[in-house]
Amino acid sequence: MKLANQVAIITGAGRNIGEEAAKLFASEGAAVAVVDMDRARAEKVASGIAASGGKAKAYVCDVAQEDQIVDTVKAVAGDWGRLDILVNNVAISDNKHLFDITKAEWDRVFAVCLTAPMLFSKYAAKEMIKGGRGGKIVNVSSTSGHYGRTRAIAYTSAKAGVINLTRSLAIQLAAHNIRVNCVVPNKIGSPVGKDEFNPDRKVINLRNRPGEPIDLARAMLFFASDDSDFIVGAELFVDGGLAVIMPGDG
Repeated sequence: MKLANQVAIITGAGRNIGEEAAKLFASEGAAVAVVDMDRARAEKVASGIAASGGKAKAYVCDVAQEDQIVDTVKAVAGDWGRLDILVNNVAISDNKHLFDITKAEWDRVFAVCLTAPMLFSKYAAKEMIKGGRGGKIVNVSSTSGHYGRTRAIAYTSAKAGVINLTRSLAIQLAAHNIRVNCVVPNKIGSPVGKDEFNPDRKVINLRNRPGEPIDLARAMLFFASDDSDFIVGAELFVDGGLAVIMPGDG
């Protein structure tokens, strides 16, 4: 197993990509902290993993609140005795034009999509260093962080920030044997913040199909495992080839 005896925090793990990653990581031997703002979702995913013979526990956290991030990381390390992996997956989108978005909406998107990954990385890294084994951090950006859109001005800006956050974290944490990398999806699973997955959702890519949560979960597993031991501060596009053709507002 690729993650045997390791402990992983996955944010936004109550549905969609985060849920699939939690199940995959557990199947590879990790004890998974299923972190979500919705208790029922988190407990359902954790219970499903346990029923399948894996190890998981639900943790409720509003990632826009620093004190809740601190408490969550502390609780995970206390419950499992260690922390090896962090996946900063949770995100929300504004879907707003410049003239429509309010400052409060802008601040909320940045709090969840950019500030939360920084804070989770800060406190998780401290636990990893304390454990003396190093660790892995996987951030989730988006193709929207690479080009502009007619909507979602806060989301595109925040996801661009995640890319350089990854690079800076990689540099600053390398001395502690903590590897930081980033996955870059496009239209995988249900839209950001929604439950419904429409297999007929229009996509433009070289695979001619929508991405599925398992597609990104496998890329997350790659960065969380020793398979990527010599890869640091990198971006891995999991977009069906979209970035190759760069259609614009995708």
